[in-house]
Amino acid sequence: MNNKVEKNLKISHQIYEEPRMREQDFGNFQSTSEEMQKIWKERAHYGHFFYRIPHGESAADVYDRCAGFNETLFRQFNTDKFPSILVLVTHGIWARVFLMKWFRWTVEEFEDLTNIPHCQFIIMEKNEETERYKLTTPLTKWSKLDEDNDGNMKTKLCKETTAQFKFNSNAIVTDKEVSEVVEAELEQKRKMLEIKKIYEKSMQNFKIEQELLEREHEHEHEHEHEHEHDHEG
Repeated sequence: MNNKVEKNLKISHQIYEEPRMREQDFGNFQSTSEEMQKIWKERAHYGHFFYRIPHGESAADVYDRCAGFNETLFRQFNTDKFPSILVLVTHGIWARVFLMKWFRWTVEEFEDLTNIPHCQFIIMEKNEETERYKLTTPLTKWSKLDEDNDGNMKTKLCKETTAQFKFNSNAIVTDKEVSEVVEAELEQKRKMLEIKKIYEKSMQNFKIEQELLEREHEHEHEHEHEHEHDHEG
């Protein structure tokens, strides 16, 4: 924000650089396109959270950095000089990890989130009564996407993957290599959603079985009472 805009809006601000808010370290991506494709496909099958890129970080490593940052942030909340509005400028994976840590999401919930679009605002608002923050920005989840959106998501992933390759390496990557990585990503997400459906179905069946057992116990208990009354009579 330039001084003229700041003067007109009467907004005072301070900017701090925070090394712990840096994006996930993608390692020394100066190798061949074949090696990059191999790493990206491995990450797709293994999972983005725990897979550590060679000479780089996993999202779990970013989580550790983010945890330290959050502790510092919590301490600053209690100071009188803390601003009413805080803007964190960061990257996609760090933002998702930050939200995961803040709202205590599971690894499964983290993996279910699609990448956050470039320059998107994510807003958290504080409830003054409960003093808790609520995420007001809806995030796109793989589990909420249907087959009709599969083509659009593939196009989006191809653009993002190509951009990541270009940013992290000087190697020339073909459209075929990008497409294979994206297919690995989509296939892994399909498997994840299928496992989730199986789990939810098994839990539903378990709940039904528990309800049936409870009804049987209640029925047996009623019979016992009836038998006691008959015996007393």
